[in-house]
Amino acid sequence: MPSLILEPLNTQHFIMDRDDRKRNKNIGKNFMCRLQCMFSHSSSSESRLSLEDTQQWSQSLERLLESKYGLATFRNFLKSEYSDENIEFWLTCEDYKKIRSSFRMSSRAKKIYEQFIKAESPKEINIDYHTREQIKRNVKTPTVHCFDDAQKIVYGLMERDSYPRFLRSDVYRTLLENLAADATKG
Repeated sequence: MPSLILEPLNTQHFIMDRDDRKRNKNIGKNFMCRLQCMFSHSSSSESRLSLEDTQQWSQSLERLLESKYGLATFRNFLKSEYSDENIEFWLTCEDYKKIRSSFRMSSRAKKIYEQFIKAESPKEINIDYHTREQIKRNVKTPTVHCFDDAQKIVYGLMERDSYPRFLRSDVYRTLLENLAADATKG
C-alpha cells in the first residue's frame, strides 16, 4: 500500500523537474534575447554574445566585469537576489575616478557617501567601522582615491560570495547551455 502513495509523488516530482528544466531553458533564451537587444546597436559578430566569451566569465570576476554582457548578466543576477548594492557601489566608484572637476568630485563624493557609505543609507554596503569613518573624513576633501579601501573590500566580498553564487546560478548555467546548443546547431 505505501508504494501506491509514493509512486504518484515520484511521477509528479519528475513532471515538475521536467517543467522546471523547460522553464529554465526558456528563461535562458529570453535572457539571451534581452541581453542582445540591450547591445544591438552594433551588428558585428564580435559584439554578439558568444559561448567563448560566456565561458571566460568563469575564469575571474575581473573577466566577467570586463565583458559588457557579463556585467549586465551579473547585475541582473544580483538584482534578482536583492543584493546589487556592491556592484552598484563598485561601478559608481569606477565612474567617480574619471571625474576631473574638483567641484563635481566633491558633489559626487557626498552623494556616494549618502547613498552607500553612511550607516542606514539606502544601499549601504558592508564595510567595517574604521573604513566607514576614514571615508567620512576623506569626503570632506575628496580625491580620486577616497573610496579605494571600500571598493577593495566590496570587490573582495563579490569575489568570495556573489561571484561563486552567480557561477552556480540557473541563469548562468542555462545561458551556457543555450549558447552551447546554438553553437552545435551551426
